[in-house]
Amino acid sequence: MPQWNCACPNCEEARRGRIPARTQSSVAVADERGRWYLVNASPDLRAQIEAHADLQPGFHSLRNTPIAGVLLTNADLDHVLGLFSLREGDALTIHATRAVRATAASSLGLGKVLDVFCGTVWREPSFEAFMPLTPEEGNAGGLLYRAICLPGTPPKFAGAMPLDGVHSVAYQFMDPRTGGRLLVAPDVAAVNDGLREALRTSDAVLFDGTFWSGDELSRVKSAAPKAGEMGHVTMEECSLNLLRDLGARHKIYIHINNTNPVLLRESSERAVVEAAGIMIGYDGLEFRL
Repeated sequence: MPQWNCACPNCEEARRGRIPARTQSSVAVADERGRWYLVNASPDLRAQIEAHADLQPGFHSLRNTPIAGVLLTNADLDHVLGLFSLREGDALTIHATRAVRATAASSLGLGKVLDVFCGTVWREPSFEAFMPLTPEEGNAGGLLYRAICLPGTPPKFAGAMPLDGVHSVAYQFMDPRTGGRLLVAPDVAAVNDGLREALRTSDAVLFDGTFWSGDELSRVKSAAPKAGEMGHVTMEECSLNLLRDLGARHKIYIHINNTNPVLLRESSERAVVEAAGIMIGYDGLEFRL
């Protein structure tokens, strides 16, 4: 935000410097060894790296990166395009379901392009037990993670691809030293039992805050689909009540669309969210578990 072709109130306020501009959704998770794992790679990835010193190369060699891998929640463009920017490094480790990998490969040529430049290592996440993000170390070090299966279909650009497989997931991370758990769920089309269980057992939750209401986008684009048709529950009808009663220490909305009124600090919607003990995420937000 601001979106390049949008003159909605939020985008205009951002252009005037009255509310902060925002890059597209991506989350970075670090282990105790300083390795960083990205949940989705946004088109703004280069700018995000340059804005955060922890993600930048160190001084021990001329070419290096602390980014150890990328976990894809789905194959949406705003989650995969940043992978092309990582082509100049060493082999890129990508965690994704088979369906997400197939969509990115057949529709975007992702694997073919990256293999020409850096090579790829694809890892399919577990939907049951936690597994190491760096399996070579076993359970002796680093973070553990698992995927949470969510309802979802391939993105629009995939065309008539078969719908088989899991096209959307959330990720739950666990620090084996402390037992702390983080849930990252930026695209939630519906709340199922698996997601409810992960919400209950997480100390921090980063949740889909795309839309406040179902018809929000149609107010700036008359033919726009409703939030549910785009694969997102809304704050107003679902997630606000869902998150309000959680015992998590950190409850944060991410993946917030430029049209969402909660981005305006003085809005009544923002007041409702904050009264529920939920934070509106912003670029550069950090916390420790």
